[in-house]
Amino acid sequence: MSSPKPPLTTTTSIWPAATVLLTAIGMLSIFMILNAVTDTPVASTTTLPIIVGGLPVATGPSSGAHVLANCHQYGTPPDDILNGFILPTGTQPRGPFRIVNAGAGEFDCRVPLTSTTSSAKLLGFYASQLGARGWTEFSSGATNGKPQLLFQKPGSDTFYYVLGVTVNEERGGRTQWTFRIYQNSNTI
Repeated sequence: MSSPKPPLTTTTSIWPAATVLLTAIGMLSIFMILNAVTDTPVASTTTLPIIVGGLPVATGPSSGAHVLANCHQYGTPPDDILNGFILPTGTQPRGPFRIVNAGAGEFDCRVPLTSTTSSAKLLGFYASQLGARGWTEFSSGATNGKPQLLFQKPGSDTFYYVLGVTVNEERGGRTQWTFRIYQNSNTI
């Protein structure tokens, strides 16, 4: 019989695995350095396109920021929603603003206005201007058959805001309408 022999011993080196790991770390470092050196920041723009053939945006004391200022109280709606507070030239308030359910429930502000334009041009103004400002149109036409457009945009306060333009009456080259902005808990 043969005498028992101890098992053969083999040693496994960790160096092949370490070489792969060190090569990966080295390549990652090189690409991070290249990215940092060649990274150019993207220039953001706040320039809005000029909409040819549309109604001009009112400026000065008849601007939307001034006429609709009462609909922006205590930070509601947030500043990123205020780009919807625009009016076409020739627009004037025709009554006091109303904040419906003030202090109870979601924010809802309405302002009755009158403009020296047709309802079609008024709605075209909002469709083009709000679309260029990041608002999404989701409805046209009210349940009562009157011309209406509804737009939606998420605010930085986690709420969605709905901006509505509802034509109440058109007569003698003037359009009476209602600007409405309200807070919504989710997307429509």
